Amino acid sequence: MSTLPVQPAHALQDISTGPRWLVEGLWGDQAVGILGGEPKCCKSFLALDLAVSVASGTACLGQFQPARTGRVLLYPAEDALPIVRQRLEGICLARSAELRLLDLQVITAPALRLDLPQDQQRLLETVDLLRPILLVLDPFVRLHRVNENDSGEVAPILAYLRELQRRYELAVAVVHHAKKGAAHERAGQALRGSSEFHAWGDSNLYLRRVRDQLVLSVEHRAAPSKSGIGLALKADAEAIALEVVDSSEVTAPPPTPSILERIEHVLAEASTPLPVAALRKSCRVRNSSLTHALWELIQQGRVQKTAQGYCLAS
Repeated sequence: MSTLPVQPAHALQDISTGPRWLVEGLWGDQAVGILGGEPKCCKSFLALDLAVSVASGTACLGQFQPARTGRVLLYPAEDALPIVRQRLEGICLARSAELRLLDLQVITAPALRLDLPQDQQRLLETVDLLRPILLVLDPFVRLHRVNENDSGEVAPILAYLRELQRRYELAVAVVHHAKKGAAHERAGQALRGSSEFHAWGDSNLYLRRVRDQLVLSVEHRAAPSKSGIGLALKADAEAIALEVVDSSEVTAPPPTPSILERIEHVLAEASTPLPVAALRKSCRVRNSSLTHALWELIQQGRVQKTAQGYCLAS
């Protein structure tokens, strides 16, 4: 049986000697991650802008400069190919780039299912042939037929994409939807489906609307994160692209009360102790989450249990 490759810790590559960013401050070099957001928040526009930036050397969103340029491989699984070309041409016009001069390759297969071994092999062989430095998949929901809420079904697909990243030293950006009604949740927690999506990403971009303002949040595993970056889809004739705007007036949504705070608020409003069933209905949480939160509040001395139910500690 062959052994696994091993290397002394001091001999591992020093991050300071290699490129840290693919696009400065926006996407890490060889990073995998999620480009997520609510419906109609320009997720595909941002994914295409990222692709154009890396392929052309122009600033993504008109502000974030690429640290590396090279071939980009894109699979637009949802939009018609003529629409994709039109959007790319509009972004290129806005960035003073020529689409015909860019090494931006588009997978035109009518379907690609990454839960199927044969399609995984097809994508692997395509990456092996073209050797892109960035792979963009848009959106995740069109790339499988598994249950996105089941981590056991989602994790193997994400592991396959991680393997592609490591084997071919490329970055992988996956467009993914946010849950409905999750506007006030933390960006990573608002993603639809399993928590595997949030945990998987090295660089994650989240789009949401705050009132009428489109806002971008940037999250990195190994670098400072940013939030409250105001964006606008600007059009000048046929040049249409997202641009960073003055975000001084962008107001973050009020933070969502934690489950502990919700429980305390409900108990403070109640005139008598409340049983678990009543608390669960008022707080709108799962029974397991409620039980754990009540245990924590009791340990902190903030809530006490009586024969009739739970109440605030006196």
